[in-house]
Amino acid sequence: MEHYYEAIDILKGMIRIPSFSREEEAVANFLQETWQKAGHNVHRKGNNLWLIAPGFDFSKPTILLNSHIDTVKPVAGWTKDPFVPTEEEGVIYGLGSNDAAASVVSLYETFVVISRKQQAYNLIFLASCEEEVSGKQGIESVLPDLPRIDFALVGEPTGMHPAIAEKGLMVLDCTAIGKSGHAARNEGINAITLALKDIEWFNSYQFPKQSELLGPVKMTVTMIQAGTQHNVIPDRCEFTVDIRTNEYYPNKELFELIAKAVDCEVKARSFRLNSSSISPDHPFVARAVMMGKTPFGSPTLSDQALMSFPSVKIGPGDSARSHSADEYIEEIEIREAIDTYVRLLDGLHLSHGDK
Repeated sequence: MEHYYEAIDILKGMIRIPSFSREEEAVANFLQETWQKAGHNVHRKGNNLWLIAPGFDFSKPTILLNSHIDTVKPVAGWTKDPFVPTEEEGVIYGLGSNDAAASVVSLYETFVVISRKQQAYNLIFLASCEEEVSGKQGIESVLPDLPRIDFALVGEPTGMHPAIAEKGLMVLDCTAIGKSGHAARNEGINAITLALKDIEWFNSYQFPKQSELLGPVKMTVTMIQAGTQHNVIPDRCEFTVDIRTNEYYPNKELFELIAKAVDCEVKARSFRLNSSSISPDHPFVARAVMMGKTPFGSPTLSDQALMSFPSVKIGPGDSARSHSADEYIEEIEIREAIDTYVRLLDGLHLSHGDK
């Protein structure tokens, strides 16, 4: 119970401090001071904080506990102050309460509990920044400074069921090039007309390899811009495509297939955010199943995409509450998360080769 009450207090402190992506310094300072007062040696790089359990042994595998301290900006429709932790009948409202402060505080308390007992693995807890924007100053900047990681537990709102696969993300900026002319005369080449053919392809084409957990690659045209005025044939039409990939199509490979299939110019903003998955036979997953948890594939992106080692996404809360007005976490969800994390990790045995 002491860990539960401490987690609630830290959660409320996080809600009080605006911590938008790339603006996390104040909340990082708060967490660093809180954990240092609790007697921890807090490592810091930028606005990323990490703790290493005592007795680190390079001959043992290493587990990383990770969640993020940044939030999106509040959407319209809040009926409460998003920066005041409002408590009503066992529910705490506040920006970032569900995504992902509840995971941060639950994983921290789990780290404290697990660290008090010798384990067959090393343990590191990392509270990272810039997750909501997949920023390069977040977890990606810290991983080179950490010892080799064999497995990661990523805290995101999943109802404490393990996401053993996660879709990747690739964003394409596409441009159809036509020729300008007067709209009143039969001249020019309308770039919008050219773009429509490729947009229809993005809307309808299905890549053949579909994942049992993640389903097909999903392509969605989300933005379009063309034209300068009503009587000029547009010579340029730009549109953006949001692509959610499965484990069968690495982003770069998928980009090459798309570039051959469409006529417009295609540029990828990044190839960094690939799909990830872990074997259902991994010791952590097997233990979760024994505890009655249901593995699933997640359509949403997390820092798992930047991890080159096996990982599972699991945490308190519900993804449907994320980025919504009057975001909340139930207090019992935090209590149950700490208990579940500890049961999953205490006495867990891994080897360096577990996939």
